[in-house]
Amino acid sequence: MNAPATQPLRSGLTIIMAATTGLAVANIYYNQPMLGLIEGDLPGTAARFVPTITQLGYALGLFLLVPLGDLVERRRLIVAQFLTLAVALAGAALAPSGSALLLGSLAVGALATVAQQIVPLAAHMAPPARRGAVIGKVMAGLLLGILLSRTLAGFVAQQAGWRSMFWLGVPLAIVAGGVLQAALPHSRPEKGPSYPALLGSLWHLWRDLPVLRRSTLTQALLFAAFSAFWSILALYVQQLGHGSSVAGMFGIVGAAGVFAAPLAGHLADRRGPGAAITAGTILTILGWAIAGLSHGLAGLAIGCIVLDLAVQGALISHQHSVYALRPEARARLNTLFMGGMFLGGALGSALAMTVWQAAGWHGVGMLGGSLATLALLLHLFHRTEARPDVSASAPRTKPA
Repeated sequence: MNAPATQPLRSGLTIIMAATTGLAVANIYYNQPMLGLIEGDLPGTAARFVPTITQLGYALGLFLLVPLGDLVERRRLIVAQFLTLAVALAGAALAPSGSALLLGSLAVGALATVAQQIVPLAAHMAPPARRGAVIGKVMAGLLLGILLSRTLAGFVAQQAGWRSMFWLGVPLAIVAGGVLQAALPHSRPEKGPSYPALLGSLWHLWRDLPVLRRSTLTQALLFAAFSAFWSILALYVQQLGHGSSVAGMFGIVGAAGVFAAPLAGHLADRRGPGAAITAGTILTILGWAIAGLSHGLAGLAIGCIVLDLAVQGALISHQHSVYALRPEARARLNTLFMGGMFLGGALGSALAMTVWQAAGWHGVGMLGGSLATLALLLHLFHRTEARPDVSASAPRTKPA
């Protein structure tokens, strides 16, 4: 376990962690409102898969980099990852072809997982009675990063081209690393398993913790539905006759989901996460029903708000359950949970692109609604088995 220095988690530090988490995760979403411009600038068909490859890179980073949080001094790891992220962003900005941009996007996605080094650190530093609330605040910052990144990228790309957005990300990553170098406490890495053993323990955690499996698979389906919406939105808005700046403005519309994160955290602290997850899956279906049947911007905006509220509320509730399972293995639990979620997101983006080409926006709506329905069925099928998992999730004397 990587134990931070014993000091209270101040509200100011929580805000810093929330803001830098948002800056980190924003990098994997810059490409979505710019997709039409990228396709027009780079020859070939490779560029259209930039969102999918970026999310696959994020999943790769979750499995290969995030487990280091249980082994390496966290502050040094976080700062180093932000600095290498700046290098990857410069590489994406300089990409001469679609294939080169895919390679740069893979690296950006992998290194942007520094956000997932910060989230479990916040959960580890928080008092148990306030853990859900702290996770909710940090995840609200992450959600703002996801949503406002699209607004910022849409505006910058419209005014100065898509490469300018990647260049802007370089100093933002450097500043975030510098702020955390000054603000985070020094952690004390405890002697534990080697890196190969750490990776090998992922299988044992997955095998031994039913709550982890259920939470991951359910959230992966919800995030697939969420990613299907955002991956195709810019193309649909362009089809409706609007530019990338309009697609980016949906980030502000969807920012209503920020309010779901702290609320879901407080509810999970007080009443448990089950009801919030059920509500989130149902609202995801409703959000896609509204957006998928829409023929204009108004319906898209309403569906966007509902989708963001639903998926983010379910995410916080799932994280509350997962982080409580094995305190000594939170980084690895986060690897499995978020890795599975972003693999679901990559699958949702890829399926959405295929369905978009074959059946248009309404076909994508049917896809998103179907994925959310599967998530609801999975959650309800296993809901009654949630309580027995407490014994399975009790801490052990040895590292998992």
